Amino acid sequence: MTRIFRIEPYHRKIITKPTLLKALTYIDKKVGKVNTPFLIMDGEQIEKKAAVIGKNIKNSKVFYAVKANPGMEVIKFLNKLRMNFEIASEGELELLRKLRVSPRRIITSNPVKSFRFLDMAAVYGVKYYAFDSKDEVDKMASIVPDARVYVRLSVPNEGSEWPLSRKFAVEPEQALELVLYAKEKGLDPVGLTFHVGSQCTNASNWQFALYKAKALWDMAAKNGVRFGMLNIGGGYPIKYTKDVVNIEEIEKKVNELIDELFPPGIDIFIEPGRAVVGDAGIFVSRVIGKARRADENWLYIDVGVFNGLMESVGGIKYSYLVEDSGHGRHRKEWTVSGPSCDSFDVIDTNVSLHEPEIGSLILVLSAGAYTVSYASEFNGFAIPNTVLI
Repeated sequence: MTRIFRIEPYHRKIITKPTLLKALTYIDKKVGKVNTPFLIMDGEQIEKKAAVIGKNIKNSKVFYAVKANPGMEVIKFLNKLRMNFEIASEGELELLRKLRVSPRRIITSNPVKSFRFLDMAAVYGVKYYAFDSKDEVDKMASIVPDARVYVRLSVPNEGSEWPLSRKFAVEPEQALELVLYAKEKGLDPVGLTFHVGSQCTNASNWQFALYKAKALWDMAAKNGVRFGMLNIGGGYPIKYTKDVVNIEEIEKKVNELIDELFPPGIDIFIEPGRAVVGDAGIFVSRVIGKARRADENWLYIDVGVFNGLMESVGGIKYSYLVEDSGHGRHRKEWTVSGPSCDSFDVIDTNVSLHEPEIGSLILVLSAGAYTVSYASEFNGFAIPNTVLI
């Protein structure tokens, strides 16, 4: 039986037609044979995004942030595309080691790393490491004495739906002190990094960050340290419920400003995660319950905060595609909840949807990033499988 979904104009603005058609074709063939929830990943869309990122920035190298989606099939696919990788842990390094990814294609931008990870990375031959404290310099100097290191600079995160500015990074004056300390300890300070925040919809953040980076770059040069690498981090946004600034527009402005501010020929590192895989993913879920409580319509589905949609807690809002019940019912405002018995497991409120039947499928669009990577088995619910199509 062919399943019918209510595809409306705004859905076509969120996800590409080829990705949606491939997913719906797969669902028709497999639902009933594969348990929900599960995550569909469109390989063609991943390849398309991987080809676009970095295209408009000269001398750029793209390092996929493995944390965005570390599914083995996804990593295998990106490895075949000769993508480089950014990692933060021994688990992520082990994943790449199993695929025999060259250490020359790996960097680690976690400013505070575990001892075990540093030991493993040193043995494997990883050369590039971020830092933002003297203690981290001391750790690296003792474990990875030949490391090429880059300091993390604090930059604005306004307009980012998932800010990353509080836990890490330092201001230029402290960054300079750390760079000089790293050099004194025998490490090779090759450059700097920053992060404008994940799902950054404010293109000006990159501009502010580059001016701040230029200040540190010049301060380092005046103190005898010649940088050769600028890591602009990640942050490129994808469409969840609305249009966002596109990658080409961001990169052209970034490239223009880099040309203006920095010496020619420097290496530019980029660390996209969400932008590579986010809009290639569709969560296939099922309606398991409905209720009317305190003037609210509650819709319960079998994927929730704990087993795949954790980013909803931080403000990420998704678009949904509901299987047509055939009753032509009007739209209602719903509070959408996951399957666990924890009241924290609320995905979104005031979501306008046509009323589905119990057992109907509901698709969560643009769900390829930071979904299964956050998922746990809390309350006994399994981590959803990922299918690459």
